[in-house]
Amino acid sequence: MTLDFRVFSTLISILFLLLERASFTYSAQSDVDCLRAIQNSLEDPFNYLKSSWSFNNNTEGFICKFDGVDCWKPDENRVLTLRLSSMGLKGEFPLGVAGCSSLTGLDLSNNEIYGNIPNNISKILGFSTSIDLSSNQLSGEIPVDLANCAYSNVLELDNNQLSGQIPAQIGLLYRLKTFNVSNNRLTGQVPQFRNATFLADSCANNTGLCGNPLSLLCGGFSKKINSAAIVGGLL
Repeated sequence: MTLDFRVFSTLISILFLLLERASFTYSAQSDVDCLRAIQNSLEDPFNYLKSSWSFNNNTEGFICKFDGVDCWKPDENRVLTLRLSSMGLKGEFPLGVAGCSSLTGLDLSNNEIYGNIPNNISKILGFSTSIDLSSNQLSGEIPVDLANCAYSNVLELDNNQLSGQIPAQIGLLYRLKTFNVSNNRLTGQVPQFRNATFLADSCANNTGLCGNPLSLLCGGFSKKINSAAIVGGLL
């Protein structure tokens, strides 16, 4: 029995439609689960999330009305960015963010997030163009894996308690336009950035840091003193 070409084409179209729908449904449910996991993992003393993030709703796009949640489309449960700054949130970095697979921006600044930045941060925020974890209580070292967040335009880690060296690989982030690690406990040489130049303020108040753009060279001399020595040697 030979299957009519038109019937075959219709069946193929239906199959692709079902696969697309199944994929979309999974993605949408994943984003809902992502937000639920974030809500459950963080203390919310001022009830910003508790009062706004209600999951007693099954309509498409309901999470797009949550405080701090921007969606790709208002009628789709696909999270574009999370803006959770200055909410008084407490806890370790919410690993549930990984479930928001279409996320392009995360702002957790000015909260009380503590502990380490996850070593597999690129698996969690691999497509994010903006990562703002500033003004928290994060400690430990900056993970090398941040250099695998290849789409990053903005990386703000200032005003924490981060220690150790800034991984040299971060300098290879060719899209990076904003970078700030000031007011931490970092040491060693500031990376050489591939496609950007940053002011000294971006690395200020880390007593162990040296190299451009800071005035302290990585030999113990300031740029001012070193220049004077060179001039003196030419006289």
